[in-house]
Amino acid sequence: MGAYALHAKHDPRVTSANGRATFMSRFEREVDPDGGLDPGERERRAESARKAYFARLAYKSARARAKRAA
Repeated sequence: MGAYALHAKHDPRVTSANGRATFMSRFEREVDPDGGLDPGERERRAESARKAYFARLAYKSARARAKRAA
């Protein structure tokens, strides 16, 4: 209920901006641990790593649902 009340009063994009930035920085560190890449290239690779992360989650979820259905 608290989240609904918060989002009723404030823009959720603003209140969750720090969390999204922190989550994305995880992928930036993963693809460029030494910090040597061009910022644009690091961002592109981090976005690909994020997509791969969510694709793996979806795959695991689908497998788990299939196991339960069998």
